[in-house]
Amino acid sequence: MIRRTDSALADRRVPRVLIVDDSAVARAAMSRFITGSGRFELAGALPDALRALAFLRKEAVDFILLDLVMPHQSGIDALPELLKAGAGARVLVVSSSAAEGAAVTLRALALGAADTLVKPSIGAFASRFGETLLARLDLLAAHGENRALPRRATVITPPPFDAIAIGASTGGIHALASLLEQVPASVTQPIFVTQHLPPSFSPFFAAQVGVFAKRPCAIAHERRRVVEGEVLIAPGDAHLLTAMQADGHIATHLSQAPSPTGNLPSVDPMFTSLAQTYGSRLLAVVLTGMGRDGLEGARAVRAAGGTIVVQDRDSSVVWGMPGAVAEAGLADAVLAPREIGAMIAARRPGLRA
Repeated sequence: MIRRTDSALADRRVPRVLIVDDSAVARAAMSRFITGSGRFELAGALPDALRALAFLRKEAVDFILLDLVMPHQSGIDALPELLKAGAGARVLVVSSSAAEGAAVTLRALALGAADTLVKPSIGAFASRFGETLLARLDLLAAHGENRALPRRATVITPPPFDAIAIGASTGGIHALASLLEQVPASVTQPIFVTQHLPPSFSPFFAAQVGVFAKRPCAIAHERRRVVEGEVLIAPGDAHLLTAMQADGHIATHLSQAPSPTGNLPSVDPMFTSLAQTYGSRLLAVVLTGMGRDGLEGARAVRAAGGTIVVQDRDSSVVWGMPGAVAEAGLADAVLAPREIGAMIAARRPGLRA
């Protein structure tokens, strides 16, 4: 038995995976995929969360494959405890219930799951599912290989801003929740959010954001006037842009034009458009996510004199998007989401220059 030590995960070259699923068929199938890959080690396969918690008190793992519907305690209820007991292990939700609607999926992501994957029905665990499962684990494992850049100190007196733009992808829902929970109602600047999600998830996501942000939240639509204190979400099938109206008010504009990264919605066009609208008084934030979406937009923000803050590697599920901006030398600060929220809270309307 491998006992937990402070350096256990750092010294291990092969990521260890724990499966938590009440279905013996599912456990057996996923175990075969893990052991047959040659890239991951099967740490264990357990039928419920209680056994998993007991296991994690003695063993260190890198990943937990978690079903949501299980006896005694559901996976969604056990998720916070598993994350705490896992001490840095990332949770990939693998559940058939994730296909029933976006609400349970978004709740899992908001609670800290790294990603979700729809589990096939019994008897349908074909090699294609195994390839998809291993590909998801490969992407999450690659995050641990990124070199961390030195953290830049918290901006004690943040520069003034009239709008906040936030871009995120994988792991972004939990990061966004951690950030916005720190922002009080006294911060009345509008907040624009682009999160990579399918269109069907947008209504659930907007409702979820409204809850943890404790402020009005809506999906942006064409020519919607921007108001103070509101969060506007990019719809799942269009980029969120802004434009100055003839009456002097700022309104949203939606576009489906190709983006540099191919994402729809994309962070790049949102940042670029908002930089044109707000100039030096834009605060752009890049949270966890795969790829480089947001990098070109960050260049536009920098050219306009705006401020750019990115999530740090240690708190990111995948340090692709924020890492690309940081490595390009465009970040004014590299912080955890809660620290970014605290920085925003420090700049209240009465402090504007």
